[in-house]
Amino acid sequence: MRTLIVDDERSIREGLAKTLQRMGHEVTACPDGRSGLECFESGAYDAVFLDLKMPGLDGMEVLVRMRELDPEVIVIIITGYPSIDNVLKAFRLGAYDYLPKPFSPQEVRITTARAEERRRLRFENEQLRRQLEARSGRFVISASPRMREVNALIEKVAGADTSVLITGESGTGKEVVARMIYQLSGRKDSEFVAVDCSVLAGPLLESELFGHVKGAFTGAHAPKHGLFELANGGTFFLDEVGNLGAETQAKLLRVLQEREIKPVGGTSARKVDVRIIAATNADLEKSVAAGEFREDLYYRLAVFPIHLPPLRDRMEDLPDLVRHFVGRYAPKMHKTIREVAPGFLSVLSGYNFPGNIRELENIIQRAVLIEESSTLRPSSLPAYLLKNRPGHRKRFPTLEELERDHVDLVLRACDGQRTEAARVLGIDRKTLYRKMKRFGLA
Repeated sequence: MRTLIVDDERSIREGLAKTLQRMGHEVTACPDGRSGLECFESGAYDAVFLDLKMPGLDGMEVLVRMRELDPEVIVIIITGYPSIDNVLKAFRLGAYDYLPKPFSPQEVRITTARAEERRRLRFENEQLRRQLEARSGRFVISASPRMREVNALIEKVAGADTSVLITGESGTGKEVVARMIYQLSGRKDSEFVAVDCSVLAGPLLESELFGHVKGAFTGAHAPKHGLFELANGGTFFLDEVGNLGAETQAKLLRVLQEREIKPVGGTSARKVDVRIIAATNADLEKSVAAGEFREDLYYRLAVFPIHLPPLRDRMEDLPDLVRHFVGRYAPKMHKTIREVAPGFLSVLSGYNFPGNIRELENIIQRAVLIEESSTLRPSSLPAYLLKNRPGHRKRFPTLEELERDHVDLVLRACDGQRTEAARVLGIDRKTLYRKMKRFGLA
């Protein structure tokens, strides 16, 4: 276990550290509350021995801050004034146990053994929860009540074979939810076809969706089957469905009503059997009111609506999401990331995430690439996020700072291969050497 000791008495720190080290703990000791918090923010600790009465920042304030940074940390109070009121208050604030001064090595071993057992049980329960969720098909990370509601809706609608409309801001995971519905449905052994309606428009989109006959338009030298036919028997996901033009909306309505398509330039209809799941970041009800989206199509799509909240409204999920993306990218980048420092999560929790889950994924991917140790620390986060740290005075980085960070990032991405890094940066090797020397990049 990694253990932090925060106490203003040197003899207590040294004696406690010696006992814990004999038990195999990796120990860090701090002489006051402020330095203890700084250590806690920059590291990842399993347990903390915390004195309540210290000059400056007292133990109660430190306890509150530590629990905010890491709600799972085990905090053991050590105090020479074990009044019932203080102990009960500490327990209400999240302390796990307490040791009255003076204490013996045996008392430390017994208290620590209880803490280790609690940590082990918590880990096993978390593993069991993840296994059960995987077996039941609920793959959306759902510590927050709103996402648990989303999971419940997914399970209800998956087997119903009805149309679903998923709404939410860009980056909230609409396609992830669509794929979950597909995986839990009776169509899971058939095709899942996804189309982004914002990429193509007009005849090109209609040709992709419905196919075309030979000579339907310039360049149509041969007949082509559309994606609806390829998805026959499966699930069809229409992302950003609010971008469909009026003519395409009418053809999609025909698919929903009649279960048939007509290729571009064709005269005969073809039967298709697909389940349609649509998604949008727009307010389709407003689009209907403005005459931009067909009302009959809207109600056909929104038989079962699911709304995904933005990440800023489900920050309880942040630690699990971070661990999820670390688990995804660390093996790909041949990195061994075992821990996430509380300070890392603290910086992220102070950010608004306009890009939602997609932005968080990009941030974690970058952090894993940059981090050289086994613990993700605030230093591996981009500069614009570090401005959100408590007490950080906002300032814009200089051009030199931006250039240094970019050169450093490219060198790391190229595994230190300077020729390749120079090519990526668009400069020659001599220029790269000069910049490395100026910026102190060995």
